[in-house]
Amino acid sequence: MAFIKKEIEFNGEVFSIETGKMARQADGAVVVSYGGTKVLCTAVASKNLREGQDFFPLTVNYQEKFYGGGRIPGSFFRRERGSSERETLICRLIDRPMRPLFPKGFLFETQIIPAVISMDRINDPDTLSLVAASAAVTVSDIPFAGPIAAVRVGRINGQFLANPTIAQIGDSDIDIVVAGSKDAILMVEGEARFASEKDMLEAVFFGHQAMQPLIDLQIELAAAVGRPKREFAGPEKDPEFEKKVAELSEGRIAEAIRIRTKQERYSAMDLAKADLVEALGEDYAERKKEALEYFSSLHKNMVREMILKEGVRIDGRDSKTVRPIDCEVGLLPRAHGSGLFTRGETQALVVVALGTGEDEQRIDNVQELSFKKFMLHYNFPPFSVGETSNRLFPGRREIGHGMLAERAVTKVVPEHEKFPYTIRIVSDVLESNGSSSMATVCGASLALMDAGVPVKEPVAGIAMGLIKEGEDIAVLSDILGDEDHLGDMDFKVAGSRSGVTALQMDIKIAGVSREIMEKALGQALEGRLHILGKMDESLSTSREDLSPYAPRITTIHVKSDQVRTVIGSGGKNIRGIIEATGCTIDIEDDGRINIASADGEACKLAIKMIRNLTQEAEVGKLYMGTVKKIMEFGAFVEIFPGTEGLVHISELEKARVRKVTDVLNEGDQVLVKCLEIDKQGKIRLSRKQALGENLPEEA
Repeated sequence: MAFIKKEIEFNGEVFSIETGKMARQADGAVVVSYGGTKVLCTAVASKNLREGQDFFPLTVNYQEKFYGGGRIPGSFFRRERGSSERETLICRLIDRPMRPLFPKGFLFETQIIPAVISMDRINDPDTLSLVAASAAVTVSDIPFAGPIAAVRVGRINGQFLANPTIAQIGDSDIDIVVAGSKDAILMVEGEARFASEKDMLEAVFFGHQAMQPLIDLQIELAAAVGRPKREFAGPEKDPEFEKKVAELSEGRIAEAIRIRTKQERYSAMDLAKADLVEALGEDYAERKKEALEYFSSLHKNMVREMILKEGVRIDGRDSKTVRPIDCEVGLLPRAHGSGLFTRGETQALVVVALGTGEDEQRIDNVQELSFKKFMLHYNFPPFSVGETSNRLFPGRREIGHGMLAERAVTKVVPEHEKFPYTIRIVSDVLESNGSSSMATVCGASLALMDAGVPVKEPVAGIAMGLIKEGEDIAVLSDILGDEDHLGDMDFKVAGSRSGVTALQMDIKIAGVSREIMEKALGQALEGRLHILGKMDESLSTSREDLSPYAPRITTIHVKSDQVRTVIGSGGKNIRGIIEATGCTIDIEDDGRINIASADGEACKLAIKMIRNLTQEAEVGKLYMGTVKKIMEFGAFVEIFPGTEGLVHISELEKARVRKVTDVLNEGDQVLVKCLEIDKQGKIRLSRKQALGENLPEEA
């Protein structure tokens, strides 16, 4: 393949896509460049179908090469090992809008690998990687209904920006990624600082408009490559057989979809499938898989028709009603905070643990080594949906749901300077039938308030759905798992009464208009306010005190040039304080010191020891010191650790003194007064002027 490169100016930078130079044995390979950030992406689809294959094995493996940022991995092995949480999230970001665009029935194993090979620490490679993934498949022979593109949308001082820099994102009150095709928005993912629904809608459509040149660039590149797509014929329908399946199953499905309880409904559906297979008999034994596909399609159509024509959902609700909600707090006496949030058949036990700087999470990626002080971990055990599984550790879905909830909640957590704790929230989903991630948001808010964390205000979340057939539309609040699977949109909105804090949307059809999205956002606001009202009945504000089992953190400040003194040579001083008090002590470069302990007296002792190391002498102040050295002309007295002054022989007594040792000896405790501190910092002390004085009690 000849080398081909196409480029445009995008937001003041050159955005280029090239192919034909690297990874030429892949079905498709491109390098996307923007500023000093480059992503190499390859796409390969197997030419052979595995025997018995009945699903589409698409994998997206986003990788950040540390060499791309001029860094060596901090792991013991000094090489990239597995996917980090960030890499996993970006894999999902790419997978979600691309997966629906492969043709139905295309079951050949497909692998897309975007690799960050250069990182300028200015332009985030996540949206570039999605564009690269689309371009790699578009220039290949793999069938694909693209191209698509993605941009990050920020807002600074009321102005929207497409692909703002990493630094600009820090000043932005909206940070969302919008992915879409030429005609449709496919995915939205991101967060905001209490933005209004109207502003979020504007941001989404600004992003869709901004990405159009990136889609045109891919179309131009594919035309220049000129590679035809491989021949692929999707599965053909047998109308007569489909009709036969409908005749045998329609009545059973109609009864099953009106059963309100999930497990009973699923059992009825399983029985209906079994009866269908039995009714078809031996004549259709080899067409069992095809029959069940027609059964599933019929089930989907009948549920959608019931919602659109009758206005009745699977569990009997109308389109706006939120399922019954129950909230409890303080369930776990030894945990620092806990909340149990139940909404219908979805339940999350959410627990808060408060820690110190020692508990921060170390983040080592291509950009930098950093530390994370707020974490939300989401667990989805198989028993929550009545199943068994050998996979008991978090997968991509769990990491994605946890990050969505974390984005929603982090906006109400106090700044670390005001509340210097490391905070870990764990959500264990105990039961699931629709949006356990939004139940996690609600439970996390309750658990934080139960822990006494001074949150700015409570947050809640709700999942919205859509059923659309032609001009018939139903926007659904608080969707069930089946409505997510059978519907046209999964739209999760989280926030407080002040505005939206997190948003995630996956759209399965092209015909979602601005009006539909506006209606969904408005309906989501109604639902969110209802949920917040229910949460208020359990706990509306943070408790005044922390759990008695949580560490107490006291923050003091010293001068930045005194940090070295507190630490001491080789850490001698700080180790001594920790050993003497049992406290956990974190020292910041700016002189902020956090002292943590459940023992208040231990904290006081640690503070006193630090103050003794860092205090400075003041003229006219009295000090109880220790005689360290005797000289002919006077005595050197340590008034606090590391700080000594001279008591001249003339300042020992009111009467004349012949020898210093007539009054003082090494090791004596003596009350002295500071007379002078010269320009070199030398301190002149007097015992004579302290005679008859008493040391203040607070000293």
